[in-house]
Amino acid sequence: MTTTSPLLPQIGAIFVAVSDIERARDWYCRLLGIPADSEIMFGHLYCIPLQSGLTLILDSKIFPKRIIDDAPLFHFNTQDIEASYAFLKESGVEVVVPIQHGHWFNFRDPDGNLIMVSQC
Repeated sequence: MTTTSPLLPQIGAIFVAVSDIERARDWYCRLLGIPADSEIMFGHLYCIPLQSGLTLILDSKIFPKRIIDDAPLFHFNTQDIEASYAFLKESGVEVVVPIQHGHWFNFRDPDGNLIMVSQC
């Protein structure tokens, strides 16, 4: 039985709790190779539009309420897992799990959030 729902089968944004909005903005933009030239909104939000249509929202206001988890918050796509792994290692990023099965690995951002990179 199909139910009509006002919710769309889409995800519009992913929130990441960060302790320092300026530092997080600079770190994520450097990681993704994009300029950090958008405005920090309301003193605690920075939105990074992604090619998928999603928006990555860095939020320092929710940081004190977050819980560090051992499950990745999300994954970034890559076409070259080896190059991505080398780039993060050379950038001093904490890689938690090395490349697994030739297509994914996990790392932590400066606030301890667990993120995955996956060759899709």
